[in-house]
Amino acid sequence: MAHVMEESNRCLQCKKPRCKVGCPVETPINEVINLFEEGKILEAGQMLFENNPLSIVCSLVCPHEEQCEGNCILNKKGNPIKFGAIEHYISDFYLDNMDASKPMEKNGKKVAIIGSGPAGITIAILLANKGYDITIFEAHDKIGGVLRYGIPEFRLPKAIIDKLYDKLINMGVKIRPNTMIGPVITIDDLFRDGYKAVFIGTGTWRPNKLGLKGESLGHVHFAVDYLKNPDVYNLGKRLCIIGAGNVAMDVARTALRHGTREVTVMYRKGLEEVSASKHEVQYAKMDGVNFEFYKSPIEIVDDGVIYEKIEVWEDENGVKQFNVIEGSRELYEASSVIIAISQGPRTNIIATTKGIDTGNKGLVTVDDTGRTTRDGVFASGDVVTGARTVVEAVKHSKKVAQAIEEYINQLEN
Repeated sequence: MAHVMEESNRCLQCKKPRCKVGCPVETPINEVINLFEEGKILEAGQMLFENNPLSIVCSLVCPHEEQCEGNCILNKKGNPIKFGAIEHYISDFYLDNMDASKPMEKNGKKVAIIGSGPAGITIAILLANKGYDITIFEAHDKIGGVLRYGIPEFRLPKAIIDKLYDKLINMGVKIRPNTMIGPVITIDDLFRDGYKAVFIGTGTWRPNKLGLKGESLGHVHFAVDYLKNPDVYNLGKRLCIIGAGNVAMDVARTALRHGTREVTVMYRKGLEEVSASKHEVQYAKMDGVNFEFYKSPIEIVDDGVIYEKIEVWEDENGVKQFNVIEGSRELYEASSVIIAISQGPRTNIIATTKGIDTGNKGLVTVDDTGRTTRDGVFASGDVVTGARTVVEAVKHSKKVAQAIEEYINQLEN
């Protein structure tokens, strides 16, 4: 609490707050801090929640150094306001104390939400707040999507997702767990049963493969699968992770916390080209993760990963070029290998539904408001954009929630 108050007191209350501009959902940071300073923590929490239903999540997992904190005027002195800490304290207090004793009064209009990740939860809360009769269909046994099954406990405690579950239930939202739309219940069935609109927020749960020989061996795993439940994996003492995005950093840090003694990230380019945020790379290094740059995997074997070394040079335009060094093949010994090169959407819905177009990566095609090519069906989040940040999912989902409401109102007129 003392740390939060110190950060709050340092806010300059800028007339043109750059921190707000730097936030994808334009969180009114100076107004929130002002309410907090005046002892109006519930009002501050309500302001955060109404602007961003996942404020408590974003306070922990947002890349603040690139957004609000990165745009703070105090960056000129090298010490921006740590708004993430302030936001988390306020949001946590608000969810524990907000008045949610009775469900919202329903307007009789049903909306189906497929998937309970960041996009699905956001739209469910926004529409339930306006009286819509919401049913969430979740393929897993608990809600949260990537928040629960893709972000490690040490970054985002599962208890926070449980609080959001309680909030949804108190708002009168119905939740059907262990229900995958497509194989049995289809989108056509949903419209038949009276849903006025359907939202698809199923995320990206199909791992991309390298296409290398050895990828089906018993000690090889995919990152998206590992993060769902690390406890069921026996990785041995030495792990090699292929890929260098934020998911790879999560896998590396999780593995160390689950008993793997040596964890190495292998990447065919250099540190400057790593797609993971600098913040996440720094944390990984602090945890003891090793990095092997300029090594390109060409085969996975029982003893580890066979790779070739990469040389770097600049062409006449100053652009880096990466070429394999002939005859440089070597073995990196590892007891387990995890492939972390992103993921794509499953096809269970698209394969059973006519009229929904997808792009070349299987991502759902939508317009600026989240409307798919089928009337009454909307989508946002990772299933549309590919893997992005939570706050970006919230930003787009706010627009989609408004578009869904406008669509249903047009049906009634």
